[in-house]
Amino acid sequence: MNARTLSAYILQALALAQTEGRTMNLESLTDTLKVRRKDIRGAVSQLHREGMLDALTMRLSLRGFAIGRSLQGEQLRELRITAPPARAAVA
Repeated sequence: MNARTLSAYILQALALAQTEGRTMNLESLTDTLKVRRKDIRGAVSQLHREGMLDALTMRLSLRGFAIGRSLQGEQLRELRITAPPARAAVA
């Protein structure tokens, strides 16, 4: 899983929630994105360090909100890279 891709999903989900007047926390992000809590916590910490969101209140900054809103309706990369099916060895 790519941390940048996960961050884009988090920004998108939080921007949608803020637009609708809802709040999200770590649990609701985990349930929405179907990603391990540890991975979301790491991405949220990184976004907090970059000034995109406040990790204590889980509210986006203006910059994070603008990026999250610009991602609305966009097709993001897959969170998990699916491996191609294994080929059977022919002897």
